[in-house]
Amino acid sequence: MKIYTKTGDKGTTSLVYGQRVSKNDVRVEAYGTCDEANSLIGQGMSFLHDVSFEGKEDVLKQIHTIQTILFHVGAELATPAGKEVAWKLEEKHIKELESAIDQLDSGLEPLKNFILPGGHPAGATLHVARTVVRRAERIAVGLGESANPLVLSYLNRLSDYLFVAARFINAKIGFTEKNLHQV
Repeated sequence: MKIYTKTGDKGTTSLVYGQRVSKNDVRVEAYGTCDEANSLIGQGMSFLHDVSFEGKEDVLKQIHTIQTILFHVGAELATPAGKEVAWKLEEKHIKELESAIDQLDSGLEPLKNFILPGGHPAGATLHVARTVVRRAERIAVGLGESANPLVLSYLNRLSDYLFVAARFINAKIGFTEKNLHQV
């Protein structure tokens, strides 16, 4: 199979089931932003290659599952209204994220102030991924009634997970969070 098809050379692309739309269609923006977030999550994890800390394997396993589900969320967003995808996002996927958030957060100092994004490159990259997921969520809202409400919930919870995971990784590696303060 060739990587290039030349079918998008005039500014259109295919959704699932073959419907052609403009490359700036809200569906394309939504699933493209999920893909961007997924890539950033992968980049963040690449910074952990030579780093050891308690809980690392759990985080890597969680992230692998999240990246897989996020790929499927993108596929769902790429499916035209009235059509169904083979794989369905379920409430259990959101509950799994909530459980992972609670697990990671239980070992962190409670927040007393806003913190500035940053820290270890893995944590900092997850902060960037979090903001991209928030953008994907805002774009998906633009789909209105044709957006699966579970997609919106998953993206909302995923940004929360990425925030906590960034804090967890930074804490485990020894990076002190910088609090927002008055200037």
